[in-house]
Amino acid sequence: MFKRKLHGVHPPHMKNTAGNRPTRMPVSPMITVPMSMNIGAPAKPVVKPGDEVKVGQLIAEAGGFMSAPIYSGVSGKVKRLDEILSSNGRFDTAIVIESDGLQTEYEGLEKPVVTDQKSFVDAVRSCGVIGLGGAGFPTAVKLNVDPDRVHHIIINGAECEPYITSDTRTMIDNASRIINGAQLLQKYYTADNIIIGIEDNKPECITIMKEAGRGVPGFEVAELPALYPQGGEKVLIYNTTGEIVPEGKLPIDVGCIVINCTTLAVIAKYIETGMPLVEKVITVDGSAVANPQNLIVPVGTPIQDVLDYVGLKAEPRKVLYGGPMMGISVPSLEAPVMKNTNAILAFAEKEAADPTPTACIRCGRCVAHCPFHLMPLEIERAYNERDGAALKALKVNLCMECGCCSYGCPARRPLVQINKLAKGVLNKYNAELKEAEEKKKAKEAAQKEAGVNG
Repeated sequence: MFKRKLHGVHPPHMKNTAGNRPTRMPVSPMITVPMSMNIGAPAKPVVKPGDEVKVGQLIAEAGGFMSAPIYSGVSGKVKRLDEILSSNGRFDTAIVIESDGLQTEYEGLEKPVVTDQKSFVDAVRSCGVIGLGGAGFPTAVKLNVDPDRVHHIIINGAECEPYITSDTRTMIDNASRIINGAQLLQKYYTADNIIIGIEDNKPECITIMKEAGRGVPGFEVAELPALYPQGGEKVLIYNTTGEIVPEGKLPIDVGCIVINCTTLAVIAKYIETGMPLVEKVITVDGSAVANPQNLIVPVGTPIQDVLDYVGLKAEPRKVLYGGPMMGISVPSLEAPVMKNTNAILAFAEKEAADPTPTACIRCGRCVAHCPFHLMPLEIERAYNERDGAALKALKVNLCMECGCCSYGCPARRPLVQINKLAKGVLNKYNAELKEAEEKKKAKEAAQKEAGVNG
């Protein structure tokens, strides 16, 4: 494996639920399924109020190429189409389904016929799967590439965020499905090798995956140091292959496909059974949670129901989708579990309190910890001055918003939040440059035409 120089931080692992096999939570009386659960276009409802639905039945079709269909995780009746507030501040359409508690499977489920790369990608698209590690990128779009360009297939089993163990449980409980998925990729893409990257704080996963992959040509387990953000796509590519993804480029541009281990297991399950993505394994933990555990819940399950099931020992003051480093606060406890939800973390007052920032002491820790060697302190200065040219030169668009800079800052400055806002300033600057260039070209064209006509 490539010998690398490591950058990042060492937050407490807090993998409290790693030994807890997921249990199936009782189905909620009502589920709310958002149409916007992926990067790209929202799905379009194909059901209406009063319609009866069953588990695995299509309820929303993909809204475009960069989208994914949605299937019901419960049997019951569509009550209404609603508007719900999402974590990004937008109101999104959602399908509200009243469960009958029977969990009757849809009789029209069929195993997909997969004979070549195109039919494989079509199956992945039909499955409704997106990046289940949290990113939410439609997986079919990622796999819709020239197979001859693929040299490395990298399975992401790093799970570097504190608390989260849902991928850990996939590797422990469903290793065979991960391998089946890996062999499908191997069959339809001309990769030289298949690497699953796992942090060395998961020895059981490493042992199980080595045994499961024994005899699969080109398969290897990369034991990675437990260093956040080891699971970041570009970080994982570099730390397993030595390839650097240039700014503005994609993993395929350096011959790589990166896919989350749970995403791969879901694809293998769909091809084996015909059951699309309808439920999620989620880690429920945090200082406000009485009984941390891993649960299996239908997509659309209200967070309030999840927290009621595990029990609370304190009033939650902050509840997150995902981990404490890159997680997003939920707008309400009525917000649902989504396709890319891998954890629900509920924190009491002490852990939820925002730190009070003080003056920058120019220590450089933010630079030292950044996996891409960015300069958050200089980005902050450029942002405050709304200096788009400086932000472009500082490569702020390379920031993956991992939070290493904020975590390592002794002054507790909101550096990652400023980086995110700075991208908006840069986008505006780039748009203004583009507009100015178009006006210049139009003016030159007009002058040229006037000269010819004169």
